[in-house]
Amino acid sequence: MGKQFLSKKVTTIALGLALTIPALTPAAAAGNGHVTIDSVKFNGMEAPKTIDKMVQTYTNASMDVKYSNGEVKNFPLSYKRLFKSEDKVAINKGKLIPAGTPIDVNGDPIMDTSVEGNPTYYVSDAPDSNSLLNPIHGQQYMVTHYEYQTIDAAGKSAYGIVPASMSLSKLDQDEKTGELTPKEVKKIDFSSVNGLWIPCNGSLSPWNTHLGSEEYEPDARSFELPTSSTRTQVESFAKLYFGDKSKANPYFYGFIPEIKVDKHGEASVAKHYSIGRFSHELMKMMPDQRTAFFGDDGSYTTMFMYVADEAKDLTAGTLYAAKFHQTGTENGGAGNLEWIKLGHSTDKEVKQIIDSGIKFSDIFETSDVPKEGFKAIKQYSYGKTEYLKLKPGMEKAAAFLESRRYAALLGATSEFNKMEGVTLNEKDNKVYIAISDQSNGMIESSTDPVDDMKLPKIKSGVTYQLDLTDGQKDSSGQKINSKYVAASMSGLIAGKDMPSADPYGNTADVNSVANTDNLSYSEALRTLFIGEDSGMHTNNFVWAYNVDTKELSRILSVPAGAESTGLFAADNRNGFSYIMSNFQHPGDELDGKSITAVDKNELKLAMEKEIGIDRTGGVGYISGLPSLKDLQNTNRDVKCDLYK
Repeated sequence: MGKQFLSKKVTTIALGLALTIPALTPAAAAGNGHVTIDSVKFNGMEAPKTIDKMVQTYTNASMDVKYSNGEVKNFPLSYKRLFKSEDKVAINKGKLIPAGTPIDVNGDPIMDTSVEGNPTYYVSDAPDSNSLLNPIHGQQYMVTHYEYQTIDAAGKSAYGIVPASMSLSKLDQDEKTGELTPKEVKKIDFSSVNGLWIPCNGSLSPWNTHLGSEEYEPDARSFELPTSSTRTQVESFAKLYFGDKSKANPYFYGFIPEIKVDKHGEASVAKHYSIGRFSHELMKMMPDQRTAFFGDDGSYTTMFMYVADEAKDLTAGTLYAAKFHQTGTENGGAGNLEWIKLGHSTDKEVKQIIDSGIKFSDIFETSDVPKEGFKAIKQYSYGKTEYLKLKPGMEKAAAFLESRRYAALLGATSEFNKMEGVTLNEKDNKVYIAISDQSNGMIESSTDPVDDMKLPKIKSGVTYQLDLTDGQKDSSGQKINSKYVAASMSGLIAGKDMPSADPYGNTADVNSVANTDNLSYSEALRTLFIGEDSGMHTNNFVWAYNVDTKELSRILSVPAGAESTGLFAADNRNGFSYIMSNFQHPGDELDGKSITAVDKNELKLAMEKEIGIDRTGGVGYISGLPSLKDLQNTNRDVKCDLYK
């Protein structure tokens, strides 16, 4: 892979350090010359080629720091695993249970009874988001998601029928090396918010709270059909979580949970209903600490923006949805964004609507065929064209409980496909957003109710950039009260589909990003980190993309069949920097791959022996990034100011 250099725009740069190494005294500077950091680069790694490498989570990439006197110091990267989701490291009611085991409304571990006479813990094989919080009273904490469980003990699908969970890890940090080790892992209690539904990715708020997610919200229309798969799914969840399937309610789920950790290391949870209900991949806050953008994962989804009334307070705000006006197809595509106001509400107001027992049929009238007064829409949760009419007085319920449907009724674009990770480049006023698979509604269609998007089909996906600006008005001409409104979007990194599989079973170019998913940006390194969720790469990777040089470097490989998750670039934690990175569902779907470069059966056996297939996932981080001590470990003093 190519080597990645940062452009020299200033004389000094921070390498994940919100601090300044004291400059030389004038006398010393006169005698020795003033040495500064000139640039950094990632030296990428090859894709794995042997079975022993294909089953590992590893990196042999490195980073170079180049000083103004020409000296270059190399920092080899390595991968550190903190724990696997099956490891019994979580303390729960005085007993150690697996980190990925969900707990019920009473705080008890949820048991898998699928094998008669042999109850075991459910254990998620799908760790996802990590937030490495800024230290609280000097202590380091990490919030981790466990998104779902692929199979039960009997080998049957358990996806979406088992309640999900999060953990809070108290971490020790070595003062010399920065190495992190889990000191205490605890499950986070969601009983005050009716449990947790499929938490995918997440983010760290500017005020040091974790913003989680609930993805693939259950379809409330289908739930009203007693024999629907949606009803079965939600009732299974309720039976396992509450012990009572009659408590099943699809409107309990599909929101943003915020996790606060106090000075005693105790976590509290709030779901923010005023942010709207859709397939939340994650929520990313802007620098004003009021404006946020989201991934809405699935097919026929919508781009949303939320503007809170007050900074650092997500309990009240205004929700908007985007209409996409296409301007081009180069590098994936481009378009201008027009924002449609859906409404303003508070958590309390929306929660009262939910608690009233409202149903989908209380909000909308439906028709099976085109009918006067009804509008044809197509959106993710229902999956096919539906004809809807809003009932009188139901605007607020529709806006915040059926956000995507209501947005489509008002003219917003509901054609996005697999819209996933979101991150912010604050200096350049850009948001990056992942379209993991550019197909379905994003390409031209003669049968869809609306066809705003006519972009090229790229199954391996496109990473887009959104340009933020002030002074924007919504579709009705009202000023949007935010300086961080996305006015346009354009393709940044497009995947490269291949007509047939290579010898390793890859159907997308192994030297390019395939199916971009997790995104995290380092302001200090001017680098966008990209994690893959790809069936088109046999091994998924984490990439480093330099936004100045446009060079791409592979910096991590996860086990064959696994997805790269939990990506989070932490620029400074007590003087050390980390790239958090997990993997989930190792060995998944290898049977369907055309692999000839190695023996596929031997690969599966090695995977089963090393990790287990669809049984566990790994939580860890990429280490080796330069620290304050590393920078001082040169033959001369070096000045390192925060890059601005």
